[in-house]
Amino acid sequence: MNVQVNPKRRCVALYRVSTDKQGRSGLGLEAQREAVMRFIGDDWLLIEEVTEVASGRGQIRPGLERAVEVCKAHNAVLVIARLCRLSRDPHTLFGLQRSGVEFLAVDMPGASEFTVGVMALVAREEARQAADRTRQALAARKARGMPLGGNNPRIGEHAGVGAVASAEVRTARSRQRAEALKPVVEALRQEGAISLAEIAAGLNDRGLSAPRGGAWRAQGVRDLLLRYEEVT
Repeated sequence: MNVQVNPKRRCVALYRVSTDKQGRSGLGLEAQREAVMRFIGDDWLLIEEVTEVASGRGQIRPGLERAVEVCKAHNAVLVIARLCRLSRDPHTLFGLQRSGVEFLAVDMPGASEFTVGVMALVAREEARQAADRTRQALAARKARGMPLGGNNPRIGEHAGVGAVASAEVRTARSRQRAEALKPVVEALRQEGAISLAEIAAGLNDRGLSAPRGGAWRAQGVRDLLLRYEEVT
């Protein structure tokens, strides 16, 4: 009687960080690798580990492309430590969905090809809404005869009680936002984000917009950290 032993499932591990410094130091990558290795244990056959330093919103993802190619060649599953490490670019997500490669996120094992499709649709809708808001704001400024760029010389002409009240509202909202983002910033620091630029990249990677919309930059993170001193 022949006893057939079921072969191990094959997998390719993909690790991603957003900054060069995180990539060189290994911070963030080590945690991802540990999570993947703990998950696959002895039940999986690891074909290859792929590491890349790239923004989750970028379309240029050589590491992801390599991982997908290896998965296709070996009929393997793409394994990532966290779903947010996959991508936030709709083009990339739709491409992964069309590739037919099975993927598995350690932090969300129940995620599926359908999940990737939903993520892609959400990312595309967010981009569309951001573009619409920008167009509407520019159209409104143009209709009022206000300049479309640079400093607005008319601001302050009608300053008064309303302007003071608006400033107080903006300050209160800034403090609330700083408090809400504090756990995220602390988590980024634990993952190895030290400089203002690294924290900004991490916030952008998580799809969090800056107070006035758009991407986070070092100066915006500095202002955010200063707010912490006001709310604590």
